[in-house]
Amino acid sequence: MPEHISQVEDTLVEPSATGVDAARNLAHTAKSVPQMQAISSRWLLRILPWVDVPGGTYRVNRRLAFTVGDGRVAFDTTGARPRVLPKTLREIPVLKDIDDESLLMALASSFSPREVEPGVTLAHAARKTDELVLVVDGKVDRITPGAYTESVSHGLLDGGSYFGEQCLAGKSTWKHTHRAVTACTVLVLPREDFKRICSASPDLAAHLAAYGARPRTAVNRRGEAEIALASGYSGEVRLPDTFVDYEESPREYPLNVAQTVLRINTRVSDLYNGPQDQTEQQLRLTIEALRERQEQELVTHPEFGLLNNVDPAQRISTRHGPPTPDDLDELISMRRQTKFLLAHRRTIAAFARECTRAGICPPGTEFEGHHVVAWRGVPFLPCNKIPISPNLTSSVIAMRTGEDNGGLVGLYQRGIAPSPQRPRQASASPACSSRPSHQSTEAATGRVPDSGSLLHSPTVQPILTVTLV
Repeated sequence: MPEHISQVEDTLVEPSATGVDAARNLAHTAKSVPQMQAISSRWLLRILPWVDVPGGTYRVNRRLAFTVGDGRVAFDTTGARPRVLPKTLREIPVLKDIDDESLLMALASSFSPREVEPGVTLAHAARKTDELVLVVDGKVDRITPGAYTESVSHGLLDGGSYFGEQCLAGKSTWKHTHRAVTACTVLVLPREDFKRICSASPDLAAHLAAYGARPRTAVNRRGEAEIALASGYSGEVRLPDTFVDYEESPREYPLNVAQTVLRINTRVSDLYNGPQDQTEQQLRLTIEALRERQEQELVTHPEFGLLNNVDPAQRISTRHGPPTPDDLDELISMRRQTKFLLAHRRTIAAFARECTRAGICPPGTEFEGHHVVAWRGVPFLPCNKIPISPNLTSSVIAMRTGEDNGGLVGLYQRGIAPSPQRPRQASASPACSSRPSHQSTEAATGRVPDSGSLLHSPTVQPILTVTLV
C-alpha cells in the first residue's frame, strides 16, 4: 500500500456535523401494531354457515336408524404384546349388548397376536370363516374376483378394523379375500377358542341365541327404517301402509363458551396510550387467540369435533402413503355435494408432490379472492388445527355444509360474540368514560351438527387418513 495513503488514514478527523446517533434521539419512530405469529387463515370459520341459537341448544332431529355397533376397536400397545381393550369389543355387532365386564375381559385375553408380512393372505374368499381378526396396525385389502380382471379391491382395512365376526354367530364363509398390503400386526381369536368360552359361560351362549333369533328390521342402505312403497305394478294391487319414524332421543348441542379476563393496568392505559391504543391492541390479540381456540375446538373437541365424530364406515386410508389423485377421487365419491376438502398444509403439499410425480399439474381455483389448490373443482383448504401424528400421518376431511343439505353448520348466539361470519375482522375498541382495571372478553364457540355420531347419519363427513412421506 502507498505510504501517503496510510498517513491519511492515521490522521484523526474532527466531526463537522451532528452525528446520526445523536440526531436519531430527536426523531419519531414509525411503529407497527403488535404482531402475532399464531394467527392462521381459519378457513373453517369462514366457510361454515352460522346459525343463531337463541335458546342456547341446537337439536338435530333424524329418522330412526338401527345401529349395530359397527365401530372400531381400540388397543393397548404400551408393552411388547398388543392387547385389545375389553370394552371396545362391544363395537362388534355380535357382542354389542354384553354388559358383563369379566366376560369381555375373558374374550380379550383369548386373542393372540400375529405379525403378517406384506402380500400374505389372511383369509380366502368362499372358504369357511374360522377366526375373528382385529387389525392393530397396517393395511389389509379386501379382494374379490373381477368380471374382467383377476381381482378387484373393495377398500382397505386399517388399525381398529376387524373382519370375520360372522364366525361368532355361526357357520359362514369369507365374503372377501383379505390380503396384507403392508406389514401388519393383528389379533386373532379362533372360533374353537370362542366356542370354549361359550361352553363355560351360559350368559354368552344365551346372548348369541338371542342375537340369532332377533328379527331383522327392514332398513335402507343408510340403516334408516325402510319406508314401504310400491312401484312398477299394473292393475289393482293393495298399496302398503307406511310411516316415517323418528329418533325418540335426538342429539342436542348446547353452546360452549370460550372466555377469558383481560387485565390492563390503568397506569399503562393512561400514560402509554399513544400512538397505539393499549386497550384496543390487547383486545385485538386476545380475540385473535379466542378465534384460534374456536376453530381448534371445532376440529378436535372430543364431543363435537369433526375428527372425533366421523362414522367409521366413512373412514378410508390411502393405499400406499401420501394422498394421490386416486385417493381423493375415492374420498369425494363417498358422499354427495362435497363442497370443501380440509387438510393440513403439509398434507396439501404431499398431494401436490404426488401430482407432480404422476405428471399432473396440481389444479387450482379462485376462492374468495385467494388462489387455492383444488381437485375436481372442490377447493382444498388448509387448516393447521388438523394434527399430524409423530409418525407423520394426518387426515383429509370432505365437508358438506348447510342445514338444507344436511351438512355442517356453526352455532352462535346473537349478542354474546362478534358475528362469526367475518372472523378475520374480530377486533374491538371499547367505548367507556371510565378506565377499568381489567377488561373482560368472551366469544361463543361454534358447535357442529352431528357429523357421524350415529351410524349412517345424514351429516356424515368422510375422512381420509394419509401419510405425508
